[in-house]
Amino acid sequence: MATAPFRDAQRDGGALLIIDMITNMDFEGAKAMLDQAEAAAAAILRLRDAADEAGLPVIYVNDNFGEWHSERSQFVEKARQTKGGAARLVARLQPRENDYFIIKPQFSGFYATNLPVLLPKLGVDRLILTGMAADICVLFTAGDAHMRDYGLWVPEDAVAAETPERKRWALEIMRSAMAAETRSTGERSLDDWLAAGS
Repeated sequence: MATAPFRDAQRDGGALLIIDMITNMDFEGAKAMLDQAEAAAAAILRLRDAADEAGLPVIYVNDNFGEWHSERSQFVEKARQTKGGAARLVARLQPRENDYFIIKPQFSGFYATNLPVLLPKLGVDRLILTGMAADICVLFTAGDAHMRDYGLWVPEDAVAAETPERKRWALEIMRSAMAAETRSTGERSLDDWLAAGS
């Protein structure tokens, strides 16, 4: 199980956030989003491997779907038992023992969660945001991260939305209003982004 230091660490590192990818896809618009989510999963897995190589923490940030008594293993198992695309997503992206797992009650990964406490303990000052939906939970998390002075990379091939248009305008907002890097994992490597310091 992943643990963090008791005291805050020097802020000079990055972390990979995987947002709302552990899901049974039981929501309005899920069917339209599934193909994009499966394509994003491939990019997320590449980033997760690169994060492991670079020694960066991997943090799953997941909606509680109104299940206030639930926890990590129950979310994973429930999604695994779903037929079709959701089960495929979870089979590919299931959290590992040393990954962090944060449950959120609303759109932002920072709202009413322990993420604002965890990141300083891990010495994080830059975040790679991945997952879904680009125009809702990823966007709200990016906004809260930007207000806290985190550098952001939101790779366009590692996020999904209900339509390509919604994904496009969400990425534009994050790029123009939050100074987020949005180039794809094919255009920029994790090592390159870390070395650039932004």
